[in-house]
Amino acid sequence: MTDFRMPSLGADMEAGTLVEWLVRPGDRVKRGNVVAVVETQKGAIDIEIFNDGVVSELVVPVGGRVPVGTVLARLAGPVTEPAMAPPQAAPVTPPPIPAAPAAVAGRPHITPVARRLAGEHGIDLQRLTGTGPDNAITLADVQAAVSSVASGATPRRRAGFDPAAMRQAIAAAMTRSKREIPHYYLSQTIDVSNALARIERLNRERPPPERILPAALFLRAIALAVAKTPELNGFWEEGRFRPGDGVHIGWATALRGGGLLAPAIRDANHRSLEELMASMRDLVLRARGSGLRSSELSDPTITVTSLGDRGAETVFPIIYPPQVAMVGIGRIVTRPWVVNGAIEPRPVVTLTLAADHRASDGHRGGLLLVEIDRLLQEADTL
Repeated sequence: MTDFRMPSLGADMEAGTLVEWLVRPGDRVKRGNVVAVVETQKGAIDIEIFNDGVVSELVVPVGGRVPVGTVLARLAGPVTEPAMAPPQAAPVTPPPIPAAPAAVAGRPHITPVARRLAGEHGIDLQRLTGTGPDNAITLADVQAAVSSVASGATPRRRAGFDPAAMRQAIAAAMTRSKREIPHYYLSQTIDVSNALARIERLNRERPPPERILPAALFLRAIALAVAKTPELNGFWEEGRFRPGDGVHIGWATALRGGGLLAPAIRDANHRSLEELMASMRDLVLRARGSGLRSSELSDPTITVTSLGDRGAETVFPIIYPPQVAMVGIGRIVTRPWVVNGAIEPRPVVTLTLAADHRASDGHRGGLLLVEIDRLLQEADTL
């Protein structure tokens, strides 16, 4: 028997409310299946299972408040299939496995939360055109349909979501960060002429929805540089550094109505520019539409925040515990720049690093920023 417990979705989360079970006792599940929806200060989150097996008991009822670490369900297993069916045995159809938001048997791609909202309002999913990746139907699509049916009525706020509570949770996590983590800060101002020229060439023949933003190029350079400085990629837990199992970059995303989420782009150093841009768009869309999975909030090994589009020329991040580093991207500005002994106007951006002195020192942090600079100067190789 295996206990399935409420996962931690970040340092700013202590508990959540179970709003929906997507499995029942007797269902077979596999690692990565979405089995429940939990409402937190961050909104409705799809909770994934960590093990293969058969659900033997649902411990927490719908509506129950669940602290991190609480047993949600119990599994028997893992399940093993017999080598061959017994003679004359009638075929047995296993109970359905609740999958991630994916199309099965002709059904559209849709997150559980969006599906539930559609059901509450009698929205025919087959008549909706999804705006998400692979034409997935997002919560925003369903809300738009609900609003249309109601002749402009404002959609109901998600049960249990309170922007003020999210702000309090973020404040608590950042207070802990500043109290417990010995931060050090470094910054590097980088000439991005080559990077912007690369972006312009890439976008020349692309329609607007497919264009690459400079942030994607910066993110790729950061991911590749982080892979070379593993001391900045991981967690400080139980008095020691635990390296990440990959470069999983949390992309800080501001939510409408207030609040902040930083879901993970997994293995970012192995993704192309196009893949990173698609992932960034997807995460922002789902973060603002309550379509995130629990692993996307618990997986980041380092976080990147970009406030350039908000007008900030420089950002000095606060590390999100238990991570040990965070990179900030400022606004691209034109400044006088010395090139071959002459002063020229050049577009530049200031990158900042906040790092945990328990896990690394300024020497290693400086090497990270220098490597990011080098990669951006050689933007055609990114």
